[in-house]
Amino acid sequence: MLYKSYYKSPIGNILLVGKNNKLIGLWIEDQKYYLGNLKEELQENNTEEIFIKTKKWLDKYFAGDKPKISELELEPIGSEFRRNVWELLCKIPYGKVTTYKNIAENMAKIMNIEKMSAQAVGGAVGHNPISIIIPCHRVVGINGSLTGYAGGVDKKIKLLELENADMRGLYTKI
Repeated sequence: MLYKSYYKSPIGNILLVGKNNKLIGLWIEDQKYYLGNLKEELQENNTEEIFIKTKKWLDKYFAGDKPKISELELEPIGSEFRRNVWELLCKIPYGKVTTYKNIAENMAKIMNIEKMSAQAVGGAVGHNPISIIIPCHRVVGINGSLTGYAGGVDKKIKLLELENADMRGLYTKI
């Protein structure tokens, strides 16, 4: 059984989805790939322990604290490749950014191959089913372009500003 709960955040309403008391999804309302590939019916349940913990985590995060990802039991659904990319995202420090190219280089090492496509990594980053907590908003283009956030570039900017990330050299295409 899949359970759902909602969280009202400064960047919009958030849908939380859990299974077996683990968080499998966190989507900002109207974001691209909302609900991902989930086909099962969702039953609302605000008393699931994972939702209580996740909401406390989000409260701390939006208050400017730095909660640890390890405080939550996450189980994002995706291919092994995507899960490996999401694991790398979890290693990006709070308030810092990295590039798709850097993640691609790290993935190539993990896969023991010479080169990995930044576009393939971008697809995995874009399909991250646990936004904010698995910090895909911390990934930028090689030239500093703030691109590729399924929740919207405006929300990506707000999250980076909340984390007091160094925004010098980062830009959006207008």
